[in-house]
Amino acid sequence: MPPPLRRLLLLRPPAAAALAADAATLRRPYLRLIALSSTLRHLDQILAVSLASGHYPLDPAPATSLLLRYASLRAPADHLLRLFRSFPCPDRFLRNALLRSLPSLRPRLLFPCPDSFSFAFAATSLTGSCSRECGAASYSEARALHALSVAAGYAADTFVASALAKLYFVLSRVDHARKVFDMVPSPDTVLWNTLLAGLSGADAVESFVRMVSEGSVRPDATTLASVLPAAAEVADVTMGRSVHAFAEKRGLAEHEHVLTGLISLYAKCGDVELARRLFDMMEKPDLVAYNALISGYSVNGIVGSSVDLFTELMALGLKPHSSTLVALIPVYSPFGHDLLAQCLHGFVLKSGFTANSPVSTAITTLYCRLNDMESARKAFDAMPDKTMESWNAMISGYAQNGLTDMAVALFEQMLKLNVRPNPITISSTLSACAQLGALSLGKWLHRIIAEEDLEPNVYVMTALIDMYAKCGSISEARSIFNSMDNKNVVSWNAVIAGYGLHGQGAEALKLYKDMLDAHLLPTSATFLSVLYACSHGGLVDEGRKVFRSMTDDYAIMPGIEHCTCMVDLLGRAGQLKEAFELISEFPKNAVGPGVWGALLGACMVHKDSDLAKLASQKLFELDPENSGYYVLLSNLHTSKKQYSEAAVVRQEAKSRKLVKTPGYTLIEIGEKSHVFMAGDRAHPQSEAIYSYLEKLTAKMIEAGYRPETEAAFYDVEEEEKEHMVKVHSEKLAIAFGLLSTEPGTEIRIIKNLRVCLDCHNATKFISKVTQRLIVVRDASRFHHFRDGVCSCGDYW
Repeated sequence: MPPPLRRLLLLRPPAAAALAADAATLRRPYLRLIALSSTLRHLDQILAVSLASGHYPLDPAPATSLLLRYASLRAPADHLLRLFRSFPCPDRFLRNALLRSLPSLRPRLLFPCPDSFSFAFAATSLTGSCSRECGAASYSEARALHALSVAAGYAADTFVASALAKLYFVLSRVDHARKVFDMVPSPDTVLWNTLLAGLSGADAVESFVRMVSEGSVRPDATTLASVLPAAAEVADVTMGRSVHAFAEKRGLAEHEHVLTGLISLYAKCGDVELARRLFDMMEKPDLVAYNALISGYSVNGIVGSSVDLFTELMALGLKPHSSTLVALIPVYSPFGHDLLAQCLHGFVLKSGFTANSPVSTAITTLYCRLNDMESARKAFDAMPDKTMESWNAMISGYAQNGLTDMAVALFEQMLKLNVRPNPITISSTLSACAQLGALSLGKWLHRIIAEEDLEPNVYVMTALIDMYAKCGSISEARSIFNSMDNKNVVSWNAVIAGYGLHGQGAEALKLYKDMLDAHLLPTSATFLSVLYACSHGGLVDEGRKVFRSMTDDYAIMPGIEHCTCMVDLLGRAGQLKEAFELISEFPKNAVGPGVWGALLGACMVHKDSDLAKLASQKLFELDPENSGYYVLLSNLHTSKKQYSEAAVVRQEAKSRKLVKTPGYTLIEIGEKSHVFMAGDRAHPQSEAIYSYLEKLTAKMIEAGYRPETEAAFYDVEEEEKEHMVKVHSEKLAIAFGLLSTEPGTEIRIIKNLRVCLDCHNATKFISKVTQRLIVVRDASRFHHFRDGVCSCGDYW
């Protein structure tokens, strides 16, 4: 026990009249003792003495100091509250000290007589609690606190505004944070820094330019350290250089945080050499500087250099932090680094970083990008505390690897654990629904978006547009697009691509023109969407113009996808010679299997076996393990009754042990999915389905239907060929849909491969004899069948 405390214990409690006089005299000893205390036991002893002597209720200064010291030594919140309540007349200093110290907000503690510190500390307290668990309740509390501060006249106070803005940023309510900022007529440097730290990318850069232009405050090192990562995020190296020059002019360029920010900026913008020079200029680079350069090497795919720098760091005796490992893990260039991934995972396990969520999330992401979903799931399941980022990594990993069912199942598991989704979670799960074609799941997600108030988020709404378009509801996709206040180029691309997918090329071109009229610059993805729409709409002249405009007007070099679309566009229109000649004009790096595959597909449609042989030879060289090309060439020979050539192609595929991708068709009835294979009898209602299909086929034949058996095996009887095409998965799914729904109900099915000629023809007749709208999504587009006519105009 400290000697001054022993002396206090020896004092007899003074008379009541003397207490007030003694309080001022003893204030300094109490404050000194509190400052010297290093354990909760010491503080308990001081509190006991002050209570026994009767001094505690008289002087708020030692009580405030005592409460703050208890908080700094991590005393429980209940203990702090009891300490506060035992003081009969707490002043605003004691009240503010409690607000500052509690792990979560108690709104009633604001009153009576709150000041700017009261609101700022309350906002900070709420920020701490919602950092741990964000939700609708935290947002409501933030709004209530904000309203109270405005009512009390503190809306223009920079101290309060800074705390409120930070709170809204933590809650991902950027629009509200901006409103808080805009209510302050003369923001100071701290408030500007809060805004810049909360914004990202172009928004932060734009705000920094505004801050400098207004000239009312002087940017400091913190300002520059906030804007440099934002410039790096949008790869704006010109802005980065401007900030660098500004830092040199203001004498801030050698500040540790600024220099580290510059290293990170230049490295992420591809100038790794300059980043290294800046790093070498540092007399003694710290761990953060090492992390910045390691990350820069990783982002640019220079994995060997990032590993070497990590080895150097270890040799210097610097202990790697979690951010070091996150920077080192090659999530940006994972391919070819399977062994490194395993070594890094082993290091993480041995170093005890498995409990660190960012590190485990990076490992999970790495395995997902290496298509090792089993290892990714093990790393995810091993996390003791799963963050929102870890859930997002695993869900998006499943979606990107085509494991859409598992992505949706994991999302549902997340909701059951009361983990609220954020925009990234919703976007990834919507992507999975789009791949599945699961409209009912997509509508369920749409309801969640409304419940979570995520509709203002442009990325969520763009993902929603994409989902509705790919699930067959282009009208709903357009309705959402029209309702958006803030559309970006990705939103325009999504709806243009949707029209292309549904064969509405003219509407896609009209929307493209509207986009240009809105002064939005088209991207590479925009041109791909427009060319795709032209290809599936037979708009040859328009497609040629768009393709030329891409390079002539916007200096965008065509990639593999653009070249594939052009060959497909010309090939579908029968311009095979022009398509073949165009391939020779493409850059070499833009000619891949997709280009030759598009030409081979066009040869199949227009029965050009000579050009098909040339295209297939190229394909067998570029992609020898793809069975689809062998099937196309074999079917072409069969359709021209070149049976010996077809047999040679089939034998070649057989000798390579290539297996044709099995076709299947999915249909949703209610909220349940049903999957059919060709000749499938596994469905519980298969007997009723086959019986109904027999009756339906008879009606179709009466209406003029004749089976298309060209692509069926040539060495079977014609009657057997007819039976083979009759039980294709599309027909089984449609028959089940007709049996399971009310007359007039729309039927929607999804085929994993391109719909065959016979199924396409048969579906036209089914739509006619049943008077139903039938929507079919195959591997390349949507077909809308109504009254015996398909929306594609038999052009697919």
